[in-house]
Amino acid sequence: MQVQPYLDFGGRFDEAVAFYGKVLGAQVTFAMRYKDAPPSPGMEVPDDWKDKVMHANIQFGENQVMASDGRRGERPAFSGFSLSVGAVSKDEGQRIFDGLSEDGQVVVPYQKTFWAEGFGMLVDRFGMSWMVNCEH
Repeated sequence: MQVQPYLDFGGRFDEAVAFYGKVLGAQVTFAMRYKDAPPSPGMEVPDDWKDKVMHANIQFGENQVMASDGRRGERPAFSGFSLSVGAVSKDEGQRIFDGLSEDGQVVVPYQKTFWAEGFGMLVDRFGMSWMVNCEH
């Protein structure tokens, strides 16, 4: 069994993937746009949404996350969970934390803690909660 997060970016998928690619080296390994799906009665897609992503897989290091633009008119609500970045050096953790927090909100500044050389929490520009944790 696998349990994977599925992220809906409220029509900002391409922007999010470009940002995560720059900061985390994320890469899209599969993407299907709404215009590429076969027609489904009762599920017509408006013209301004046809180029949006219906489903995609994004590779973050060794992990794969599923994502899409979501559904037209719905805003993403990333609440009650965080994505966590680990297994990197303290300096790489600082770089990642600084990159993810650009135009976002720092919740806990990146700092040394009793359990880690570097730890911080933030909400990025897309509303996604992150923890960066670089253990001793």
